Amino acid sequence: MAEPAAARQAARRRPTALRRRLVVVLVGVLLLFTVVLATTSTLALRGQLVDELDHELVETSQRVSEPPGGDHTPGVDDPAEPTDPAEPGDRPDGTDDPSRFPFGIGPGTVVVRYDGDDVAIAGFANQAGGFTSLDDEQLAALGDVPVDGLPHDVELPGLGGYRAVAATTRDGSLIVVAQSTADVDATVQQYVLVEVAIGLVGLVAAGAIGTWLVRRSLRPLDEVATAAGRVSELDLAQGEIGAIPRVPDDLTDERTEVGQVGAALNRMLENVESSLVARHESETQVRRFVADASHELRTPLASIRGYAELVRRSPDVVPPDTARSLDRIESEAVRMTGLVEDLLLLARLDAGRPLDRAPVDLAVLAVDAVTDAHAAGPDHDWGLLLPGEEDTDVDLEVTGDEASLRQVLANLLANARTHTPPGTRVDVRVRDESDEVVVEVSDAGPGIGPALRPVLFRRFARGDDARNRTGGSTGLGLAIVDAIVAAHGGRIDVTSATADEPGPTGTTFTVRLPRHGS
Repeated sequence: MAEPAAARQAARRRPTALRRRLVVVLVGVLLLFTVVLATTSTLALRGQLVDELDHELVETSQRVSEPPGGDHTPGVDDPAEPTDPAEPGDRPDGTDDPSRFPFGIGPGTVVVRYDGDDVAIAGFANQAGGFTSLDDEQLAALGDVPVDGLPHDVELPGLGGYRAVAATTRDGSLIVVAQSTADVDATVQQYVLVEVAIGLVGLVAAGAIGTWLVRRSLRPLDEVATAAGRVSELDLAQGEIGAIPRVPDDLTDERTEVGQVGAALNRMLENVESSLVARHESETQVRRFVADASHELRTPLASIRGYAELVRRSPDVVPPDTARSLDRIESEAVRMTGLVEDLLLLARLDAGRPLDRAPVDLAVLAVDAVTDAHAAGPDHDWGLLLPGEEDTDVDLEVTGDEASLRQVLANLLANARTHTPPGTRVDVRVRDESDEVVVEVSDAGPGIGPALRPVLFRRFARGDDARNRTGGSTGLGLAIVDAIVAAHGGRIDVTSATADEPGPTGTTFTVRLPRHGS
């Protein structure tokens, strides 16, 4: 039972298009107006028909109560009139003239006349020309009509609804005259059917015309949304920002609601564009500073290393403490030189400096990289997977800068060596896939935490919160890999699993580069 309730609640929260809401409101208002108008007109028509029926009923009651020529007694003033209730289908006057019915009544009119407590006559003229008597239930229903000379509603069993008037004649007798409301009900019912038909046709037409009008009215809003969609497709995350498309001028007239939205969107885009230009200029200055600083730091760092090595090789006896200090100075200078070189490389890549373009066999680079990794990390288990000799049609060449691509493989393998314990298996696999050459570097280490994965390729992203550098990591290796791969028109992805996640632990970096000639 919970799922259907949740589904209904979700359906209620589901947003509805503005066009649909406007059309629904339009049709709803028209439906409400139509219902009110139809109800009012129907009640007015019924009231008018009932008034006409009551007027005719009162006149008939007066004719029956006070017939022309004074007192009127059945069987005395007119021998043709019966003194006893007639049998159904009988014509008391023996003629075909309906005006000669008892008391001058027309077909369908019910007449009940009492002689004291006895019923002198009780029946109605039927359409076949006869005079049909009333039964006891019908007489009892008419007996409940108030004797006030005013029309009242009464339901006669077997005959339907009637309007009845009870009055007293000159001789003090009680007489009840009733006329059927069947014609009134039939007229009202036919009128209601016509109203319903016209109303349905009107609602369908209003829905169609309203939909067309709403779509036509909201077409400028669609154009504004299209302009905003074009802006959303622009790559504004990095690089120099060009002119951002604006909403056309004919959709920025603030005298209309759509124009107000278009003008506000243009103002927002102007602010965004100016902010992005300012951001790009700031980033350009920072990158220029990093490049210049890195370039300028290379010389003093080389001097520090040179002087440290010169002192260490001096023929004079160097105290042990001084020798250890010199070793530390030289090692830290080496590390700082590596950091400077990494920053300088990133600055060059950010500046969009062209790389060398030549055919490079990634299989050869993978063999060299694994060989170097064996020497740098003999405590790890290194593996290389290449297509077999039988796969002669496999092309593993890409177009790019060989030195940069070597650095990609070197950084990935150094990352695996640094962040996995000794004895960990690390495999490098090179394969072709469609128009790409794919290089995978997989390790069976502890994996990368979910919090670090989204920012893994950012600069200075590190897995340890303390950011200590005892492990030799600068936090730039993967950022350099990402920048080099992007400069070659490729992409890099990472999949990883830790001990807290299902499946075996480990990390796989997948580099995809366009094949040479594609």
